[in-house]
Amino acid sequence: MRSPAACRTDPDCVLDTLRAEPVRVVRPPRQIVPFVFASPHSGRLYPASFVARSRLNPVCLRRSEDAFVDELFAAVVTWGAPLVLARFPRAYLDVNRAPGELDAAMFDGALPFAVDRSSPRVHAGLGIIPRVVREGVEIYREKLTPREAEDRIQRFYRPYHAQLERLLTETRARFGVAILVDCHSMPSAAAAPDVVLGDRLGLAAAPHVTYAAECAFAAQGFRVARNAPYAGGHTTQLYGRPNAGAHALQIEINRALYLDEERVERNPSFDDMRRRIGCAMRDLIVFSGPQAQSAAARLAAE
Repeated sequence: MRSPAACRTDPDCVLDTLRAEPVRVVRPPRQIVPFVFASPHSGRLYPASFVARSRLNPVCLRRSEDAFVDELFAAVVTWGAPLVLARFPRAYLDVNRAPGELDAAMFDGALPFAVDRSSPRVHAGLGIIPRVVREGVEIYREKLTPREAEDRIQRFYRPYHAQLERLLTETRARFGVAILVDCHSMPSAAAAPDVVLGDRLGLAAAPHVTYAAECAFAAQGFRVARNAPYAGGHTTQLYGRPNAGAHALQIEINRALYLDEERVERNPSFDDMRRRIGCAMRDLIVFSGPQAQSAAARLAAE
């Protein structure tokens, strides 16, 4: 990693910093629960070279972030679970996409790997290397090189998923089960709930896991919805295998509850939101065992 003196003279010092540590894992002294939490979209280190090639100012670029979600969920480490953080910004690379979800038209040459031309996310400009930020605003002034796509996937995408997969494998080996909680935030809307839980309509997590999360948030006064409008992304699809003891649940928090969305700054309710989410995650961890399975089974039978 570059020294502070080098950073003052090197415009790509942030990029060097990210390449040295693209992913950070915050671990408890000892992992005592079968949970792994992840915040893939709260990275806020922007390489100068990336900003220079964008037609947008830094604040507009940041509107794609799940800003400060890493802080909202930081208490999970206290409850004995690791927290995986992507340090690079979502506008630069989105790890909640499949590797082939790339828009070939963004590049000035042929890409050296297969792309999924049918992906609706790619058509919307929201592939692994996004073309747009919130509200469909274009990011780049000009096309990128195929080498840029290779570099970002190799240096950022693969290390993130390698770290996440390693933690989940270790957790399942130790506890017999692994529960991934993928932490996000969603743009506010007049009719939006406070929290949306996504388990891919039951395919990514067993009913008792989702039920436990719903109860935990409801106990803190949140309005909770399931799978609408967010049922889960690539991460929940990739790692959620309930029949094999691997569960994945996506959590979306309404940004209006904690964020000034235009300025991308914490609002006055931030500290209270962090406390309430911390309490909800404590309850989720406690209430995800046999008692939740029994309660979920009773509800399903009614």
